[in-house]
Amino acid sequence: MNKIKVMTVFGTRPEAIKMAPLIKEMERRTDNFTSITVVTAQHREMLDQVLHSFNVQPDYDFNIMHQGQTLNDITTEVLQKMTSVIQATQPDIILVHGDTTTTLAASLAAFYQRKTLGHVEAGLRTWNKYSPYPEEMNRQMTDNLSDLYFAPTEQSRQNLLLENHPAKQIFITGNTAIDALKDTVKSNFQHEVLDQVPAGQRMILVTMHRRENQGKRMYQVFQAMKDVLLVRPDVEIVYPVHLSPAVQKAAHEVFDDCARVHLIEPLDVIDFHNLSARSYFIMTDSGGVQEEAPSLGKPVLVLRDTTERPEGVAAGTLKLVGTDYDRVKNEMLNLLDDPTEYQQMSQASNPYGDGHASQRILDAITEFFKEKK
Repeated sequence: MNKIKVMTVFGTRPEAIKMAPLIKEMERRTDNFTSITVVTAQHREMLDQVLHSFNVQPDYDFNIMHQGQTLNDITTEVLQKMTSVIQATQPDIILVHGDTTTTLAASLAAFYQRKTLGHVEAGLRTWNKYSPYPEEMNRQMTDNLSDLYFAPTEQSRQNLLLENHPAKQIFITGNTAIDALKDTVKSNFQHEVLDQVPAGQRMILVTMHRRENQGKRMYQVFQAMKDVLLVRPDVEIVYPVHLSPAVQKAAHEVFDDCARVHLIEPLDVIDFHNLSARSYFIMTDSGGVQEEAPSLGKPVLVLRDTTERPEGVAAGTLKLVGTDYDRVKNEMLNLLDDPTEYQQMSQASNPYGDGHASQRILDAITEFFKEKK
């Protein structure tokens, strides 16, 4: 069989973290695969951190990010640029990831060019079109355009079957985020922020940036965190602040006068995974963190009203706490003060895979093209 030409397309930091293990696995299988890496740079700076960390060299870089960009801007630019690259390279299959606007636009371009489309991390659902926004509809529409579905869990597979996607084209692979952890977490890790957290203090790692949380919800959560610190002097917060101006403004307004909140620059993937491993627990509205933290034995308070990762909630590794001030404050105190609850969450089994998702995805692609011959 001829080598399979695989184009991977991504544009943001979370996508890059989860697609990098797949690209590296193709580099180990050069007898079977030709890899074409396309980045849109929907998020420029944070994407570049991951590319550097995993030593991924894009073949095509659209560099579309500009100040004040809208979802319309991203969609139209990616669609136009993808079309010419697909025509020039003629890949056998195009792989997209998850639920970003890059993902949807690249999927549409693949469809227009009648190319086989594979969706990595397919089947995640909240069933609420505006939560998260725009991700929920991005992933639903991408699944409608896809030919192969790489579902991280059985629940994701069931979601796809409910929508009448063909069972024989759905593969349960685990999540490639777990693959990435094998290469990033180090026992001898050092970071300057760790030197600022005194020995014996419990460190809470925070990420919060989603569009639907910006504004009042974000201020409520930040105030709850600040008030917990007032009554628990052995706690410190480390918050890598997203580059969004709205997030930067809120974080500095609430926390600049609080010595035990460490506002730092966004972290590269290696730093973030290692700080996660050294945290007491994590608070986040991110999707990927919900998958990574259970592998590290860290409880997660999810700062959202819904999650497309219910497996973690069912397993007990995640708790949905939303953004209400009282709820956030009380759940933080529960985890800090109740050793039994903390132990149950930290020792719950990880439902998101064993670190071999990339291998399963490439094996499935190989079999698909054998059957096509």
